[in-house]
Amino acid sequence: MPHLLIVEDERDLSRLMARAFQRDGFTVEETATARAALQACRARPPACVLLDLMLPDASGLDVCRALKADAATRAIPVVIVTAKGEEVDRVVGFELGADDYVAKPFSPRELVLRVKAILRRTSGAPATAPLSVGPLTVDEDGHRALVAGRAVALTATEFKLLAHLARHAGRVATREALLERVWRYAPEATTRTLDTHVKRLRRKLGAAGALVRTVRGVGFRLTAEP
Repeated sequence: MPHLLIVEDERDLSRLMARAFQRDGFTVEETATARAALQACRARPPACVLLDLMLPDASGLDVCRALKADAATRAIPVVIVTAKGEEVDRVVGFELGADDYVAKPFSPRELVLRVKAILRRTSGAPATAPLSVGPLTVDEDGHRALVAGRAVALTATEFKLLAHLARHAGRVATREALLERVWRYAPEATTRTLDTHVKRLRRKLGAAGALVRTVRGVGFRLTAEP
């Protein structure tokens, strides 16, 4: 059962995140200051740290820097969760060793999926080879989609949809199968939900969006073939 440390001084938001991870089987410890975060990491190293940048006693960047400078805590994955979503903030976070950067507001479910992807990547499990279809590359272990080598920002659901299509490249994925595999038949998921996500996915992929073909009356297929 993975243990998670949440470093967030907004109590309501901290509880929201904690509940989302607890529902998925995580144990969660919550702290509200930089000092408490560093003490918690040394006392009981977590599987992952969710770190706000704007803490009352120091910057979250200082916490990230301290964790990555200490051999005892260097390997702990850090996910920055903050309202500071400018490119320069993301770049600094990644330069300091953050494993992911999530801007507020965010989907709790997407955050859980991002953390799970990081834990799979750092668990020592055998790596899964990236999937390539034309100029499109889907790296499931890295939770990344690239078009001609350039990363494309996708939501967790969009990535899950694309990954399923890539794993079955050249074959038709029925609407029913996609609703089952991607949405697990969630009550709010309908064929219209699927169509909307496919439309957004195509738009984000740019020219490579044409690789996602509609098979009328059946579903969708990802292929680079004419």
